[in-house]
Amino acid sequence: MPAGMKPLEKFLKKQTTALTRAGGFGGVGDKASGGTGASRRRASLSRVVPFFRETSPESGHAREVFSPDSEDPPSWPAAAGTGLASVPCSANGPSSGSGPGSGSGGGDVRSPSLSSDEQSSEASLITEGGSGGGGGGGGGGGTPLHPDTPDNLTLAVLDGVAGKRFGHCAETLLDDFMLTHPIFLTADRLQQVLLQQFTLEAEGGGRERERRDGDSEAWMSGAERKQAVLNMAFRYLDTYRELLQEEGERSNSFPKELYTCAVKELTRYPDLVDDVVKLQRWTEILHCPSEEEKESKKKQVRPLFRHFRRIDACLQPREAFRGSDEIFCRVYTPDHSYVTIRSRLSCRVGEILALVKEKLQYSEDQPVLPGNLILVAVTSAGEKAVFRPSDEAVFTTLGVNTHLFACEPSELDSLLPLPEEIHWTPGDSKLHDMSAEEVANQLVVFDWELFSCVHEVEFICYVFHGEQSRWRPLNLELVLQRCSEVQHWVATEILQCQSLPKRIQLLRKFIKIAALCKQQQDLLSFLAVVLGLDNPAVSRLRLTWEGLPGKFRKQFQQFESVADPSRNHKSYRDLMTSLRPPLIPFTPLLLKDLTFLHESCKTFHGELVNFEKMHKVAEMVRTIRRYRSSQLAIDTETSPSHLQTKAYVRQLQVIDNQNLLFDMSCKLEPKDT
Repeated sequence: MPAGMKPLEKFLKKQTTALTRAGGFGGVGDKASGGTGASRRRASLSRVVPFFRETSPESGHAREVFSPDSEDPPSWPAAAGTGLASVPCSANGPSSGSGPGSGSGGGDVRSPSLSSDEQSSEASLITEGGSGGGGGGGGGGGTPLHPDTPDNLTLAVLDGVAGKRFGHCAETLLDDFMLTHPIFLTADRLQQVLLQQFTLEAEGGGRERERRDGDSEAWMSGAERKQAVLNMAFRYLDTYRELLQEEGERSNSFPKELYTCAVKELTRYPDLVDDVVKLQRWTEILHCPSEEEKESKKKQVRPLFRHFRRIDACLQPREAFRGSDEIFCRVYTPDHSYVTIRSRLSCRVGEILALVKEKLQYSEDQPVLPGNLILVAVTSAGEKAVFRPSDEAVFTTLGVNTHLFACEPSELDSLLPLPEEIHWTPGDSKLHDMSAEEVANQLVVFDWELFSCVHEVEFICYVFHGEQSRWRPLNLELVLQRCSEVQHWVATEILQCQSLPKRIQLLRKFIKIAALCKQQQDLLSFLAVVLGLDNPAVSRLRLTWEGLPGKFRKQFQQFESVADPSRNHKSYRDLMTSLRPPLIPFTPLLLKDLTFLHESCKTFHGELVNFEKMHKVAEMVRTIRRYRSSQLAIDTETSPSHLQTKAYVRQLQVIDNQNLLFDMSCKLEPKDT
């Protein structure tokens, strides 16, 4: 494994290699064929979206897509009637195959097919023509913001909030700005600008004059400006509430300072009294927890998937992870003994090593005191990634069967996977005794819990900032882990089954599980099961597939067509447009769409922000918001068998070593049969 590449990235590379023949989401693991935009950001992005070349429908040849790190300035065509900077647009108009990640407006972004055999086919469109929220589209009279500096954009949005400009687009404009401002403007700078604008003294006897665009004037009273600043601050606090609560006093200083300024202005502007009360409530919400709350939180140790197994904890409803949450984790030594540490989820690698070193010093099995330790992630295939001492929140970035090892640098080459990750024991699966309906229900419920925990801003943080983000996409990384886990679970269960009739029965059950997940609009597990059945180690089992009844084979072919990447996953996108919330999308494809939009044009040109790009990013996030706009409701029993199935689904035992899976497959059905 290349240095610095985390197993999460490796899993994103592996998760679709099962479809190397032609189908599914093949190509996710291929190397990027051009551009360097992702190479210096989060390494996983080059695995999620290897589409730095786009097919031109006119010529049929691949053409370069603009990379954010290239030296040449991008072509920013102006959207109709706005003068906006725009992402590369399609010349062919909207397509009926739009779906997840759909934006609005006439500027349609192309995301090419990921399949090498589809390079000459016309890609379908990501964006959904003419369906902007509040008229905030790119080409049909969209959000009227010129490319400008971050500070000036903040002032323009402030004018919009005050109702002096943009009219009915103001709400969409504010949402665009709040969702995407971390990309071009730090939270600290935004807070500073808002405070400055609130304390700005009005000129000319209580009237303040501003000139915009050189040909228009807007007049705003001091009260209107202060009201607009407060409304903008409330939207900021509401959007990032859960994330700001994690930062304690750092995040609480802004509402406190704004509250102090507002109290001083009450004598001049008595209409602000309700907003002052609201600000006071926000200071209480974001205030550091009391000693009782801190003590209560210390007693709650959150379980991750497989870093430390706790059946009782895994049965509890999944809640969003925060960096301050404490977890138990096993850290292994070269001889495969381990120490159990209790650590914050967001702590640095240096802190983890200090805890490990302290434990080893008091261990009877450690005759020699440890020297300088390094932290290494070792996959079941023996690949290693060394973490830097400054790396944070490494637990959520680990692969399915990846374990942490602490060793001295000289011991790095001697590290081996755990014995249970290398060897396998044939046997009947517990799945034989469970109904497909109950398993599918538990998959859907767990996926919904995980997907609901992901803050919408995590998608932007993952794609645009990677490890430099102010907030780590902890919950999104766990959803990606789950996607990989389900794929490997399908292959593991089938390949461990030695009996041909039982193997055929398992194959039927998995197809039925996929159908039930699709019926309940869980496309994450639906496609993960389909991709697991398309794993080369499973798809080569000719005798097993021939024993499958014809109706099941036909049904699986229909499922494969949904996973077909042709025309930019048009079948999948068509399916998404036919569904209504609540639904669970295939998360890797959401990241693919966002990453393509990010790589297709620059965020900045000089000091100017491409706000049309920000609008399209916000539209994708609003699409994710719509998926969760209503609550998923599934009735589940509370019988002992139900709890057994629930525990089984939430702690799947899988083999993620593709070489081992292929060896198992060849033992079941040798190549010469």
